Amino acid sequence: MTPEQVSKLFQEKVQLASSTIETCEGIRVEFLGKNGYIAVLMQQLGGMPKEQRGEFGARVNSIKREIEEILTQLKKQHEANSLSERLESEQVDITMPARKVPIGALHPISQAMQDMHAIASHMGFMQAQGPEIEDDYHNFGALNIPEDHPAKQMQDTFYCTVGNLQRLLRTHTSAVQIRHLPQHTPPVKLFSMGRVFRVEYDATHTPMFHQMEGIYVDRQVSMAQLKGFLETFLALFFGTKVEIRLRPSYFPFTEPSAEVDVRCDRSKPGQISIGSGNDWLEILGCGLIHPNVLRNVGIDPTQYQGFAFGLGIERFAMLKYGISDLRYLYEGDMRRYINLAV
Repeated sequence: MTPEQVSKLFQEKVQLASSTIETCEGIRVEFLGKNGYIAVLMQQLGGMPKEQRGEFGARVNSIKREIEEILTQLKKQHEANSLSERLESEQVDITMPARKVPIGALHPISQAMQDMHAIASHMGFMQAQGPEIEDDYHNFGALNIPEDHPAKQMQDTFYCTVGNLQRLLRTHTSAVQIRHLPQHTPPVKLFSMGRVFRVEYDATHTPMFHQMEGIYVDRQVSMAQLKGFLETFLALFFGTKVEIRLRPSYFPFTEPSAEVDVRCDRSKPGQISIGSGNDWLEILGCGLIHPNVLRNVGIDPTQYQGFAFGLGIERFAMLKYGISDLRYLYEGDMRRYINLAV
């Protein structure tokens, strides 16, 4: 077979069977493959006279280049056609609304802490922080808690040893004020938030939970100021006007001391609505800072007074977001949190 015959045969094959990339690949193997027509022509060179080899080889190489160019063009054309067909069949309607992408949300406790931080900061309070592993003095002694107080027993407090020193996991954030008040001259507005630890576990208590504590120390601080502050703070947190009442109570670190109740509605089973109704719900503790506590931090109680309040952040989150069991906050079940719309 001559080079011209191979070229003619190639043209016929291309015209008859070049509709797909696969057929083009078959033609390439048939003509340019290891045992293809071009390879057969090259093998003929060995049996030709020397003077004919140059001219014959040039003709074979010319036809080979022609075949390669045609096949390359056909391949590109088929690829372009295939892409156009795929784009046509997979066309996207860009005018359709996009699908809503699931996004994360803050944990209810984190959201409650952010809200409290924003409210307290707006009302002029500065955040203070302290260690979670405390000593007996800062956690109990300086707060006017006597040695025989039940809270100091092993069944209520987690004790630990750090080196040769006995330490404990703080039972309240009140210890923070003992560390920071000596560093500030009144008037002072401080609040602290963080984890605290107590030996208890049920539907409304966990061994680890979060507290917020706030104090205000200045001349002539009164219970009236404390009540006004709490009414404003609670209204901003719950997003509604809140009616409160103060019931006399006892805390070692405040005198007088009070429990704060808020008006609520419990008419619907399993639900508590803050701000209206005929019921009352205890929500936090407060009072005027005890003179002994002021003395322990270097403040003269005859010149300065202060108020303090403390609340459980989990309890506030449960009331705001309608969570019935405190333990739900620590299960990590995202299905519960998604429905909270936090």
